[in-house]
Amino acid sequence: MLQRLFAYARLIRLDKPIGTLLLLWPTYWALWLSNQGMPPLDLLVIFTLGTFLMRSAGCAINDYADRDFDRHVERTKNRPITSGQISGKEAVLIAAILALLSFGLIWPLNLLTKQLSVLAILIAVMYPFTKRFFAMPQAVLGVAFGFGIPMAYAASQNQVPLEAWILFGGNLFWTIAYDTAYAMVDRDDDLRLGLRTSAITFRRFDVIAIAACYALLLISLLWVAYLVRLNDLFWFGWVGALICAIYHVSLVRTRQRDACFKAFRQNNWLGAFLFLGIVLGLLG
Repeated sequence: MLQRLFAYARLIRLDKPIGTLLLLWPTYWALWLSNQGMPPLDLLVIFTLGTFLMRSAGCAINDYADRDFDRHVERTKNRPITSGQISGKEAVLIAAILALLSFGLIWPLNLLTKQLSVLAILIAVMYPFTKRFFAMPQAVLGVAFGFGIPMAYAASQNQVPLEAWILFGGNLFWTIAYDTAYAMVDRDDDLRLGLRTSAITFRRFDVIAIAACYALLLISLLWVAYLVRLNDLFWFGWVGALICAIYHVSLVRTRQRDACFKAFRQNNWLGAFLFLGIVLGLLG
């Protein structure tokens, strides 16, 4: 029984919180901006727990969708489904339970938030399967990872203003940047298995594409800062994020697996710096 519980924990990546953090930072950006720097405690709790639950559900669905591919990749061959520790049906059931729990969290919120959540779940379920036919599945992941932004605005203001969609777009490009670095780790395996990723689509322009996506993220944050009139303290966080982006590009330029994976994991700090800039920019 204990071994099965550990397998469930690995299925939802309890041992790898980076994915939750990459989902959480954009959601926090939106919660702070949509509430002028003072998000209600109930919304903070709902969106924090909801982010964790939906990321966990997404991991379970992803492993179910990739179960026939993961066994052929050194990095993923020991995942719980491919190694036979749990069944595919169990993974789907766990994903469904987690998604329902997440939806239950937002039940007290307004209709617009609920409608957006249904769309978010559908896109999250669709994402793992796009790697079979879509040249840029990272863009679909970016949409899925960004839905916390319009949902946070909807829950706070019962509307999704222009600034939210600009933030959403910036986060989409950020997701393409860090997940392309992640895809560079498995590029050879993905080519052999016939899967599609942005790292394969960009080919020799992968580093330039990652740099361009970081630039679009940072420009979008400047645009949002202008629209909501953040104060000059915002620059402390923005410059910190810029330094992170430059460092990440320097890592992926080597195209070495370990360096690309490190660049992916270090994006947590970039998101944190942008959050710091927003918090400081809303003071006073």
